[in-house]
Amino acid sequence: MASIFTKIIQGEIPCEKIIETDSEIAILDIMPCAKGHTLVIPKLEVKLLEDVPESEALSLMRTIQYVAKAVSTAFDRIDYNIILNNGSNAGQEVEHVHFHILPRPKGSLRPFHQRSNYAEGEMQEVGAKIRNCL
Repeated sequence: MASIFTKIIQGEIPCEKIIETDSEIAILDIMPCAKGHTLVIPKLEVKLLEDVPESEALSLMRTIQYVAKAVSTAFDRIDYNIILNNGSNAGQEVEHVHFHILPRPKGSLRPFHQRSNYAEGEMQEVGAKIRNCL
């Protein structure tokens, strides 16, 4: 079944389109966390970032960079986050990979406020675990 983003891409659902390329579309989020909250979505419907073919991932990153600069400039060079919720445990609500460009006005809550340190030797173990999967 087609995702809501595929339906938007196919013109079945209206959107506020920022830009469209052969491979991506950028639209305003209909329930924004801040004015200018923009989604950059590959036209290829895949759930996870690692499922995006490399050539399309490169194009996607170029479009994210291009749109992020425009969002920042439109709001007086505002800072922003680029966020990917990759999987349901990471907060992904639509099973179609998409990046959020989220403008961060002065005084907005900062992300990553809950941090913890690694235990002695744990950082090396985690690093090795990840490297073993490369």
